[in-house]
Amino acid sequence: MSRSGEVMTRTLIAHRGRHHERPHGCGQRLRTVCCGRESTPSAVEDCDAMSQTTAASRPPVLPRGLLIVVGLAATVIAVGGLKAVGGLLGPAFLALVLMITVFPVRGWLVRLRVPGWLATLVTILVVYAVLAAMVVALVVSVGRLAALVPTYSPQINDLVDKVGELLRERGVKQTQVNAVIKSLDFGKLFGYATTVLQSMLSVLSNAFFIAVLVLFMGFDAARFPRHLRDARGERPAVVTALLSFAVGTRHYFAVSAGFGLVVAVVDWIALLVIGIPAAGVWGVLSFVTNFIPNIGFVVGLVPPAVLGLLEGGVGEMVVVIVVYVVINFVIQTVIQPKIVGDQLGLSATVTFLSLVFWSWVLGPLGALLAIPMTLLAKALLVDVDPNARWVVPLISGRPNGPPGGGTGD
Repeated sequence: MSRSGEVMTRTLIAHRGRHHERPHGCGQRLRTVCCGRESTPSAVEDCDAMSQTTAASRPPVLPRGLLIVVGLAATVIAVGGLKAVGGLLGPAFLALVLMITVFPVRGWLVRLRVPGWLATLVTILVVYAVLAAMVVALVVSVGRLAALVPTYSPQINDLVDKVGELLRERGVKQTQVNAVIKSLDFGKLFGYATTVLQSMLSVLSNAFFIAVLVLFMGFDAARFPRHLRDARGERPAVVTALLSFAVGTRHYFAVSAGFGLVVAVVDWIALLVIGIPAAGVWGVLSFVTNFIPNIGFVVGLVPPAVLGLLEGGVGEMVVVIVVYVVINFVIQTVIQPKIVGDQLGLSATVTFLSLVFWSWVLGPLGALLAIPMTLLAKALLVDVDPNARWVVPLISGRPNGPPGGGTGD
């Protein structure tokens, strides 16, 4: 082999060291020019031998098992950090998703030739109006519920006594009856409803922080679409993933709010007809729990069903349950997931696990933000990496396809 051929061979080996994973056929093309001319069989053999020697001299990569352990350890540390700042992260992310949800209002106003600064201001005021309406509704509901629970103490005690008498008639020992009576605490059922409403109210009590954050986000968001268009040429996968997250979040909150409002109004009217006290409180609870995937229907059902039992006995409780099943189950469990699920690309199992996980990390607010948080994690960890596309069918429950996205404001 000539001296120039040796130089070209060393260059080839160094090039292979940096890019050892190449498409099929690329190695043959490099061997063709490794000696600066049409390679002969002996030159090709020399190139292959020197390449194998160089590959053998490279330090071995970490074992796959060790990489998995390191990745899991890093995940635990990251999750611990998220949990530590959950009190700040929850309200901040709530402000973000609210701004994402109402941001199309700005695009609509701009298309009507409204000045950009005025369109941005109107968008911010819409977010403020939504927050104010939520605060007022939750304050009234929590106050009404707190005044309602003590008035049912006699009925609760009578019901517990009837349960104990029924057990004794069936031959249950008194010690076991006492244990059952001690475990019965219908007041806890109202406490769960109060916890859901108060958790939302406690988050919204950081009104000043959320309001200021929404103000800054609103004016920054006016320039954000242009920045994304500028970055698409260099990072198309990242831009597509972020747009997919925005479109999915906007679709989820808009659909959930629309269906939640319908469910709340219908539940309120139905409970008024049945004669359940504080029907407006349970309507607000139905609206809030509509944002909780999978189990929100059950959380909203239990308190009015117990009230029906205390007010009119088993028959009235059954009527409340049937009404809720017909209205809430059909809308929240059958119709709404069909509309939302296809857009989000999350299976029912992943949705439920995300509910449990984000509720643990962020507290009760995590139940309301579980889907958007999961969409953000999916965008940052899966959608941005073409090599991770194989994960998509596992979390969506359907065959892989091209990544979704949107481009609208």
